[in-house]
Amino acid sequence: MLFFTQCFGAVLDLIHLRFQHYKAKRVFSAAGQLVCVVNPTHSLKYAPTRCAAAQTSMEQGILPPCHHHEAVHDPQLVPCTCPLFSCPWEGHLEVVVSHLRQTHRINILQGAEIVFLATDMHLPAPTDWIIMHSCLGHQFLLVLRKQEKYEGHPQFFATMMLIGTPTQADNFTYRLELNRNQRRLKWEATPRSVLECVDSVISDGDCLVLNTSLAQLFSDNGSLAIGIAITTSKVHNAEAEM
Repeated sequence: MLFFTQCFGAVLDLIHLRFQHYKAKRVFSAAGQLVCVVNPTHSLKYAPTRCAAAQTSMEQGILPPCHHHEAVHDPQLVPCTCPLFSCPWEGHLEVVVSHLRQTHRINILQGAEIVFLATDMHLPAPTDWIIMHSCLGHQFLLVLRKQEKYEGHPQFFATMMLIGTPTQADNFTYRLELNRNQRRLKWEATPRSVLECVDSVISDGDCLVLNTSLAQLFSDNGSLAIGIAITTSKVHNAEAEM
């Protein structure tokens, strides 16, 4: 009976994922689009990332303590860019992708246009939905976060980060699109570099921001489908032609 129950539960989960996949394909019917069902990453205790803590200290005029026996920090090392994890990892930009995939099990999709289907939108904040997007020879990190910017008023923040330098990020444009019940909402911007930290992007509001009521208009049974498209920027194309 235990074996049967476990197998039956696994079959139900598979049916549920296939149903979610079908709904997303129905909403975004453009040919060639890939659909990725993304489960939430929920933390009972939100631990700010190292870059956010360092930024807060600088804003308050507090310098980090100096330890004479502490090793000198290599400015070329990048802290872990995975939100909601107090991960002590540091490494060079070239190995960030492998760290995210191997340590945090973040999925990666390839293609110019994909559909990001976030499930369980009702979970309490803070909650993140994360995937990596491989496109145009680069890797991007898409983060959808549910967070209370004001107590008792959760909001959803969606942004695209390039796993690269700010100069490289200026060469691209990303578009996030929500489309449901004859309503369409688009956000288009230049991606930010992971070197700038996703927490600061959300704090600045330089991303797609949805309040709870607006998110419910575009959600379907607790799931939110976001179409993602990445292109090279017009400025970059013009410079290439010159």
